[in-house]
Amino acid sequence: MNRRHIAPLFLLLGLATCRREDMFAQQRAVDWGTFLGLPHNQVMQHPVPGTVARNAPDMPVPQPPAITQAMLTRGQTVFEINCVPCHGRAGDGEGMIVQRGFPKPPPLFAPKLLKAKAKLFYDTITHGHGVMFSYADRVLPADRWAVIAYIRALQRSQHAQVASLSDQDKQRLQEAGP
Repeated sequence: MNRRHIAPLFLLLGLATCRREDMFAQQRAVDWGTFLGLPHNQVMQHPVPGTVARNAPDMPVPQPPAITQAMLTRGQTVFEINCVPCHGRAGDGEGMIVQRGFPKPPPLFAPKLLKAKAKLFYDTITHGHGVMFSYADRVLPADRWAVIAYIRALQRSQHAQVASLSDQDKQRLQEAGP
């Protein structure tokens, strides 16, 4: 027999041994169902003691009662590491990634975001939004609040009235010039 005829012969032999019902009607494990071979024949098992859930939603973290200079400094640092590539240093959405063709995020001082509650920013950092992916594994919950405080400072800086500045800040502004 020629070698060219052996491969199709094995293929036909393999197909002849398959039955359609074996391929389509297989036993499967469904949540809260039973399945032979598992402890107590139950699909849903108790987790091993000491197990830490990876995909569990974050527990709500209370917002700090007061924003301090140290918190703003930490927020600026974390913002510059994680947010500047897309949002830009001023929060205007003109980061380097956007300049290279990625979608532009809304400016952080857009009217909708000026009115937004801090929870929106916290949830966006935690879970992502639109094309922004989750930063839950990169930014700690306390640092998320620091970033939010820094974002609020950026927002205020965009709409600051000269009359509301201290005399010392007015002097610095005049020295800087137009």
